[in-house]
Amino acid sequence: MRLLHTSDWHVGRTFHGRDLLLEQESVLGGLADLVSDESVDVVVVAGDLFDRAVPNAEAVAVCTRVLERIRSAGARVVITPGNHDSAARLGLFGGFAAAGGLFLRTRIASLHEPVLVPDAHGPVAVYGIPFLEPETARHALGVEGKGHAAVLTEAMRRVREDRAARGVRSVVLAHAFVTGGEPCESERTIAVGGVQDVPGAVFDGIDYVALGHLHGQQTLAEHLRYSGSPVAYSFSEARHGKSVWLAELDASGLAGVERRMLPVPRALSTLSGTLDELLVAPEHEAVHEHFLSVVLTDRVRPLDALRRLQTRFPHAVHVEWRPEGGRTGELRFAERVRGRTDEEVACCFLEDVRGEPPAERELELLREAISAAAREEAQ
Repeated sequence: MRLLHTSDWHVGRTFHGRDLLLEQESVLGGLADLVSDESVDVVVVAGDLFDRAVPNAEAVAVCTRVLERIRSAGARVVITPGNHDSAARLGLFGGFAAAGGLFLRTRIASLHEPVLVPDAHGPVAVYGIPFLEPETARHALGVEGKGHAAVLTEAMRRVREDRAARGVRSVVLAHAFVTGGEPCESERTIAVGGVQDVPGAVFDGIDYVALGHLHGQQTLAEHLRYSGSPVAYSFSEARHGKSVWLAELDASGLAGVERRMLPVPRALSTLSGTLDELLVAPEHEAVHEHFLSVVLTDRVRPLDALRRLQTRFPHAVHVEWRPEGGRTGELRFAERVRGRTDEEVACCFLEDVRGEPPAERELELLREAISAAAREEAQ
């Protein structure tokens, strides 16, 4: 059996306010080509199909078209909800969807009931463990211990018990932070009470474990892997090289795992320099179409910097100001204001955030605003 391991689609997510639906559909729709080219039997999504519990209509439409393409290419699809998804909404009509080859494993009570996928050597049991919010799941599973490790340990006990009774090869989907994994900036924490880590040993005895939650592709053990997100959702992922895992199971279990790279719909880059330099330097033309994070080193904070950058770099989405040599003074506007006039406080604020004192015309406007506020307060 050949299995394509994906996770963390986050359909509907934006990137610094920019809509990503076109990019997401382009990359995810391409999974259908992998299914055809690699003769894939099963595509799994190990959590966070959507970016929010109540996705908008456009996100649902994109996801529907992608899943239809994958099914038309000939693969079964198994999906479990992650911490961003609503298990109840995702599982709606799951029984009917299974008849068409789309298996939604969203219920805690039935996490030990696998999707059975036949191949030349018999059935492979694919178990989908929905994201287990510890406090809710420990009551549903009858667990006394707290934290993600406790509930996942009980979930895996039930999975192993079923697997032993069937005597089959097995695959498990789980959305968790497994010890040894490396997070990045775009993941939402799943810590509850400070406990989020799950030891990898929890999954011992399974032929292949398809993990979700961390957005960078990682190998914790030969059988224990994160596929990562198919699209970058933060600048910390600029060098990830997005991809999926293609796992093959033979008669004895896991036969091998190979990496398949995914296209990059729009590259991510970071620039640094003064605003005037960045707007004219010819060497930056190569990143004209990239999503850009820009660090400005001007001594004085430029006004309307992002809009001005976007006149040359239409996909600049993030700007930071780090004046060369450091700030000209420490930020003090939240301290030592006692005894200062309103005008002095306002002027200090402007100087701290911009790096230079206000101009005379700005001082006049400040005085007018302070006087108007004082008159209004006196009425």
